[in-house]
Amino acid sequence: MRGVLRPLTRAVTYTRWLHLLAGAVIAFVCGAVYPGLDGDTAGHWLLVALVPVPLVLGAAVFPAMRPAEGHQARLLLLPGPHARGGGPEGRSAIVARPSASWRDRGRTALWMVLRLETGLLAAVLSLQLPALSLELLDAGLGRESDAASVLRVPGHHWGFALLAPLPVLALLYAMAGLGALTAGAARRLLGPSAAERVEELEELTERLLERDALARELHDSVGHALTVTVVQAGAARTAGSPEFTDRALTAIEETGREALEDLDRVLRVLRRPGREEAGRRPSLEDSGRLVEAARAAGAEVDLEVTGPVGRVPGPVSREGHRMLQEALTNALRHAGTVPVTVRARVAVGDGRVELDVRNPLAPEGHGPDTGGSGNGLRGVRERAALLGGRADAGRVAGAWRVHVELPLDPP
Repeated sequence: MRGVLRPLTRAVTYTRWLHLLAGAVIAFVCGAVYPGLDGDTAGHWLLVALVPVPLVLGAAVFPAMRPAEGHQARLLLLPGPHARGGGPEGRSAIVARPSASWRDRGRTALWMVLRLETGLLAAVLSLQLPALSLELLDAGLGRESDAASVLRVPGHHWGFALLAPLPVLALLYAMAGLGALTAGAARRLLGPSAAERVEELEELTERLLERDALARELHDSVGHALTVTVVQAGAARTAGSPEFTDRALTAIEETGREALEDLDRVLRVLRRPGREEAGRRPSLEDSGRLVEAARAAGAEVDLEVTGPVGRVPGPVSREGHRMLQEALTNALRHAGTVPVTVRARVAVGDGRVELDVRNPLAPEGHGPDTGGSGNGLRGVRERAALLGGRADAGRVAGAWRVHVELPLDPP
């Protein structure tokens, strides 16, 4: 019983009814001009249904008609976010974008003609079925009826009054069924085309890649800051030198401030997706700051830079800086009790950028994973792959080596 009455209790049934009636407005406006609205033959009403079709087809040529129809269909034909089956997921089945091809215009034209004719049918039923109910009620009460129904009730009998609610009930179910069919047609005719589906998938992929890149950048920046902070705090505690402690605290302050700036920039991007940040991001030209931070943490760093680093394209230079930062962080984090002596090389030439960072291995159980499966090293490989390059990490001649090659003209 609940399933039988459910179409009558859903709000979307009546919003669909309103959508159907709105589609018939153009038919009644044109019909009032020609051939008039006082005819009672089937041919007359057929003419009323056909006269506005050329106008509807002409309007569908304009790209803006598709989003106009799409917004109405989303609002009136589909359940709202509070209803079962509603929400953004269901509404994404109907797009609200301008027509980008003649195929889109053709689908929009077919939809608008279908909406015109189904709207006219809904309007006629909405007028005739209540009028029939009044005819039945008057016949049951023994009165002459002046209702505008085309169906006449023969004679007078009290039993006709019992049948009076049936046409109204039939109207409600007819509007529920006609509205459901119209919603299904809207999903097919106003839904995304194949090209739009591909575009949506590309946009989704871009968003996922952007979030993945932000996660890697946040990991590298905050991980580097925390590693430097922990190493310097431990060195200051064991050194017992006020001068060394002062230098360590200064380095901790500077590293923390840089990490907070990176964190703030990433959060701004997440709050306002799709908008580029105007702030400058560190590049390979800022490699000296990474070296100074590592030296302040107690490591001996020998950095060799060759080639025109300032001419490296922005994306390659920025990602190269993050990779160098991760390699130095990895050396500090996994050094154990071995004195950290890092040899880093940045070479630009022959159409590529080469990064090579080596540090001595710690005793067994204190060094980095020989498989290089940590999040940081995995992020280095992912960054290099996205730029069309490659990255390797592993044991080489008693040292841990991170080697990266990036093309100057990335894909």
